[in-house]
Amino acid sequence: MTEYEFTLRFDISRSLVSLDDVVELLAEHGCDDAAIGIGIRGRIALAFTREAVSAEDAITSALKDVATALPQATLVEAAPDYVGLSEIADSVGKTRQNLRKLLVDCTGAAPQPVHEGSSFIWHLAPVLEWLCDSKGYTVDPRALDVATANRQLNAATTQVRISPIIAGSVEEYLAEA
Repeated sequence: MTEYEFTLRFDISRSLVSLDDVVELLAEHGCDDAAIGIGIRGRIALAFTREAVSAEDAITSALKDVATALPQATLVEAAPDYVGLSEIADSVGKTRQNLRKLLVDCTGAAPQPVHEGSSFIWHLAPVLEWLCDSKGYTVDPRALDVATANRQLNAATTQVRISPIIAGSVEEYLAEA
């Protein structure tokens, strides 16, 4: 068994359970390996350190435990996935400036950000893969596994919210590309 660290953020605004009861229910239903954050009203963040045979197993078992404890909870985001330069730098033990040169200031084959503006945001998994494969950086395989699983989970969660018309158009576009 391997230990995986990840965070799941939920909307619990439709829950009729008090916050104290939420914490107790989560502990009773297998989430005693998570630190619980309650910064935004109606939201909770669960920072898990969970042992499992794979990152996918760790994350899906945590999702099942939360769903059992709080059936009204809606997954908002699995992290890490969407990250900025600081988070990427922290994950590979390099400086933010070093990563900026590689990802923002270059014209090479670096992974494209999902958001550009005053801040840039990337999916962590393809950046870690690129840094490992193209730049020879050392990447923790557990971090890559978690980032990959979280990206898939976030994509699936987002796809559920897409209208069928747009989903069909996207499928057509991707088939032609």
